[in-house]
Amino acid sequence: MSLPKDKAKKLVSSPYAWVVLGLLTLIYISSFVDRQIIAVLAPAIQDELSLSNFQVGILYGTAFSFIYALCGIPMGRLADIYSRKLMIIAGLVVWSLMTVVSGFASSLTFLIVARFFVGISESALSPAVYSLLSDYFKPEQRGTVFSIYAAGIFVGIGVSFLVGGGIAEAYDWRTSLMAVGAPGLLIAAVAWFVIREFPRGILQTKGNQRFDTEQSFGEVVRYIIRKKTVRYHFLGFSFMAFTGYTILGFIGIVLSDIHGAGSLVPQYGWFMMASGLGVMVSGKAADWLAKKFEASYRFVPGIIAALGCLPLYYFGLFAESAMTALILIGLANVISSSYNGIAAAILQYLVKPNMRALASGLYLFVISVVGFGIGPPLTGWLMDTVFTGDYGAAKALMTVFTCCGILATAFFWRAMKYYDHDEEEN
Repeated sequence: MSLPKDKAKKLVSSPYAWVVLGLLTLIYISSFVDRQIIAVLAPAIQDELSLSNFQVGILYGTAFSFIYALCGIPMGRLADIYSRKLMIIAGLVVWSLMTVVSGFASSLTFLIVARFFVGISESALSPAVYSLLSDYFKPEQRGTVFSIYAAGIFVGIGVSFLVGGGIAEAYDWRTSLMAVGAPGLLIAAVAWFVIREFPRGILQTKGNQRFDTEQSFGEVVRYIIRKKTVRYHFLGFSFMAFTGYTILGFIGIVLSDIHGAGSLVPQYGWFMMASGLGVMVSGKAADWLAKKFEASYRFVPGIIAALGCLPLYYFGLFAESAMTALILIGLANVISSSYNGIAAAILQYLVKPNMRALASGLYLFVISVVGFGIGPPLTGWLMDTVFTGDYGAAKALMTVFTCCGILATAFFWRAMKYYDHDEEEN
């Protein structure tokens, strides 16, 4: 049940709101630990279950992403109508349990089924959180707030490398899966008592304050995607996700196959932690650019992320030293991943308050299908069949990153052109 509007307004951007933001970020960290751990453990799982690079790409990317993407859209619609708090906590319990269960896997099929359930449950999280945070904080704070939340992606990935990878080295990959899944159950218990449901759109000052929840699903979807800014937003950020998920899926193989330095893979987690800081800086910059210049300048950090990473990726992927490769690729990822908070924040300005979760679900659908579902298996296929030799993996990855950076930049420029026309009063 939602708090009364007068009480909720007093809590907007209050210390309590920041506490909830911290807790939601912790939940997001948990989701990415459980999501990313498969890539961290990929070499060990690959050896024990005799998997090809393509099968690793399917397990890490496609097995999770397509069900995650498909479920994200109806989950977004449900979050626009029903309790966002309940959806967040229920999802956390399920994906934590499924990660623990994955530690008992004896085949690729077993792991894929478990990944399906992780994907379904995690699809309930971000659409509900994006909608909830839009009510917890003032509109001019969204770039910063959403970027703090998005930093949880990289803290989670960092933890999966450092903690999950460390446990796997000390014990085995099965123990690692069980260990990283269990804490989510404790977090869920805390979240139940801390998070409160807020009325939707409590800060809206114009227009009809009573939102129509009787609109059909199709009507809401058509309203969202008919906006050119939204379409270009989806396309641009999907190519950024293509780059991000691909390097995460294959950094272990790059260090192991090219340099014979698999022991360095857990250290990549430190760069994931730094990527979280990059996301927060990018979000703060987006808020500043929108205030200083024009609202459409919120896309500028996305352009910087798309192009600024390419030189570092090039020199890192083709480095002769494993340590040089680790450092340069890690720094490149700090830049290329910095878009994550602003991508979700921008979308909240383009739709009505009762459509935010569904719009977020559509966004996650697109970036999951293109970035997570297609990126790793396509790149794995390029490694297996097109780019071979000592630096075949590097050639495949650099080809993918260059194409994605150029395409993303082109779509961001187009989105900026239509932004003023498509922005909603929020």
